[in-house]
Amino acid sequence: MFSRQQGQRSTRSGYVSEFEQFMDKFLEQHPEVVRSQHKGWYIFWDHKVDFDDLKKAGEDSAPVKGYDYF
Repeated sequence: MFSRQQGQRSTRSGYVSEFEQFMDKFLEQHPEVVRSQHKGWYIFWDHKVDFDDLKKAGEDSAPVKGYDYF
């Protein structure tokens, strides 16, 4: 989310906002935040999908009745 290579600046004409300066300094002082972000990413996004279970779940689901506007 906020991880950035050291020395990398905003791509907008060299301007660096106070927030960006704060985040750069904060992340330098707290590298565990970046590690935690990466860990969270791997938990929610980078996992193996069992396609057989996914297919079974789709077949077992009941059709959803539409909402009536009456």
